[in-house]
Amino acid sequence: MNGPDPAMTADDAPSSATPATAAPHDRPGDLDTVEVATSTPAQAQPFAELGLKDDEYASIREILGRRPTNAELAMYSVMWSEHCSYKSSKKHLGTFGKHTTDAMREKLLVGMGENAGVVDIGDGWAVTFKVESHNHPSYIEPYQGAATGVGGIVRDIISMGARPVAVMDQLRFGAIDHPDTARVVHGVVSGVGGYGNSLGLPNIGGETVFDAAYQTNPLVNALCVGVLRHEDIHLASATGPGNKVVLFGARTGGDGIGGASILASETFDEGGPVKRPSVQVGDPFMEKVLIECCLELFAAHTVEGIQDLGAAGISCATSELAANGSSGMHIDLETVLLRDPTLTAGEILMSESQERMMAVVSPEKLAQFEAIVAKWDVEAAVIGEVTGDGRLTIDHYGRRIVDVDPSTVAIDGPVYDRPYTRPDWQDSLQADRAEALPRPQGPEQIAQTIRDLIASPNLASKGWVTDQFDRYVGGNTALAMPDDAGVIRVDETTGRGVALATDANGRYTKLDPRTGAQLALAEAYRNVATSGAVPLAITDCLNFGSPEDPGPMWQLVEAIGGLAEACEILEVPVTGGNVSLYNSTGETGRIDSAVHPTPVVGVLGVFDDVSRRVPSGWQVEGLSVLLLGTTREELSGSAWADVAHQHLGGLPPQVDLEAERSLARVLIAASQEGVAAAAHDLSEGGLAQALVESVTRFGTGVQVDLDALLERDGVDLATALLSESQARALVAVSAEQEEALVALCAEHGVPQLRLGITGTDALDIRSVATFAAAELRTLREGTLPRHFG
Repeated sequence: MNGPDPAMTADDAPSSATPATAAPHDRPGDLDTVEVATSTPAQAQPFAELGLKDDEYASIREILGRRPTNAELAMYSVMWSEHCSYKSSKKHLGTFGKHTTDAMREKLLVGMGENAGVVDIGDGWAVTFKVESHNHPSYIEPYQGAATGVGGIVRDIISMGARPVAVMDQLRFGAIDHPDTARVVHGVVSGVGGYGNSLGLPNIGGETVFDAAYQTNPLVNALCVGVLRHEDIHLASATGPGNKVVLFGARTGGDGIGGASILASETFDEGGPVKRPSVQVGDPFMEKVLIECCLELFAAHTVEGIQDLGAAGISCATSELAANGSSGMHIDLETVLLRDPTLTAGEILMSESQERMMAVVSPEKLAQFEAIVAKWDVEAAVIGEVTGDGRLTIDHYGRRIVDVDPSTVAIDGPVYDRPYTRPDWQDSLQADRAEALPRPQGPEQIAQTIRDLIASPNLASKGWVTDQFDRYVGGNTALAMPDDAGVIRVDETTGRGVALATDANGRYTKLDPRTGAQLALAEAYRNVATSGAVPLAITDCLNFGSPEDPGPMWQLVEAIGGLAEACEILEVPVTGGNVSLYNSTGETGRIDSAVHPTPVVGVLGVFDDVSRRVPSGWQVEGLSVLLLGTTREELSGSAWADVAHQHLGGLPPQVDLEAERSLARVLIAASQEGVAAAAHDLSEGGLAQALVESVTRFGTGVQVDLDALLERDGVDLATALLSESQARALVAVSAEQEEALVALCAEHGVPQLRLGITGTDALDIRSVATFAAAELRTLREGTLPRHFG
């Protein structure tokens, strides 16, 4: 199963932990230098073992005019990997730009292509946010894989010049009763909490989903949001010949050599060469110091640019900085500070050791830079300088091991137009509709069905996960899970702040990738609006199967197209994100060969004053509860179909983006005008789940009568409770504000019905037309899934 790591193939000289005085341990003739590569064109190289195709290797030789050195080969193999180059998705990601209008760009300060997008939220404030994946490493070593996923996305935010203020996580695991699931779940949850809590960043929301489709390919996505003033935005590029290149933070070790970049660019199939390098090891306390150090460096204007070191390590940071600056760079690799003196030059280049940053510093500011990093007890070393020759050159003890055009490494890698085809099984899957399945009848069956749903792993309280995360550290959290959106105050004086929600439904997307991606956006958009914030922009993490399998590739293309179209309609631009492919196991072409296609969408919304935020549950008795939106017979892909029948088939709920916009306008106005006391969107589990969550949020019950709903929408009671029709929300208002809410709904063309009134501590569902009454005492917060006591 284990193939060679990229750096392991390079017969390079070991470095020393004290580079200024150390000498190489190998003989000069042993190192594969540019001179040696030029004189030995026929020497065989293990390019296939490093993930390069025949034509890719031939292209590298053509670019260089010779065979690559071992170090260059390792660098190209990692930077041209799927994880780093986006070679299978880049062609289609351009669709987002085609659907971005001038109006959508109005608040967009930095868009796709940088470490993270930046948007204007008013009063001179800006917010940067991004979601990324760390899926494959988290299956191999769950704790460190998840922890370093959090660390990596936080460093992306730092590099933009922002202070990180909150994190979120989107987690998907295999079947909850599978013997391996507990290993992954407990490791990942501990890693997310251990790293984020130690950084002092509140975890304000996310998702936790269990499904057998993710059994050997868990999805661990992490989001970070940071705040900054407009004038403090920094971009990562190397300009100014003579400027120094400084590596600072943790020392470079042997952990994670080729880690994320290799693990995320290949499947875990039984056959064929599989590269499994070590997973990175994180140190959150070093990262916390690095955050403060970087912010002081930015404030003192001592750096021209900063780039974090993530996937592909020094090879990525140097090539990206040089390419982005349209300049050149020279590096003396022996000056890199090491934890392990036995590392070869190739290993130093490829190491993905965490908590490291690379800065470009002018010579006249170098002393000030060094004084600031010393104040924070952060180690730093000048490892090179910016040149003006357009080349990236790297020497190891005076011997040249890399001489390339950095753009060919970091920007101009291969771009594939992969074949994609609608799978043969798609039609039969869609024809197998859940609407044809038997539904519960009578009060006892319906009550039991609701109990089964709310006790199921995906609908039961996730308190056993989220209680391990600090939601309120920092004192600026206005809302957090289990509310519909996390809300963070940005400005203490004015109360200005932001809301964030992330959503995805792999079951919907499996049924129809285009609609499923749009529904993910619609739900996150709706969740932000229920909190009272105005949706402004999105980030996404596209988790799909192998791009070399035409079926999953079709799913990806359809999802991108659907998401781009929906963004244009809702007028929320994509600021950046991540594509995670090769989330596959088994024979290609099968219905179960890959994870459910899972496009995670994060929506950012803006508050003028977070004191106007609206919680998802009601807190007092006597409130009127209204249902906004229309209920249809839409049970395919639903939680009920999964829990009651273990079924997946049919078409997902229809998406109506204009209805979503209208609903959002009502919800936002209800917040801004002080009308709404609580608001909660309807999604997985339908009306039944929304009622349960609203009741259990603060322990205040409700009595509802559904007869008017059944008559108006022409549905039976089970459908009214279990349908997952979109563009719906529950809103609780005082009796004095009920008329105002009804007027808002009429103004924006949103259907509404009064369902009942809050009171007692139970959920009491009534329908005289169907039966006398059915009372359901709900599960309380903290209920554990049945298999994870």
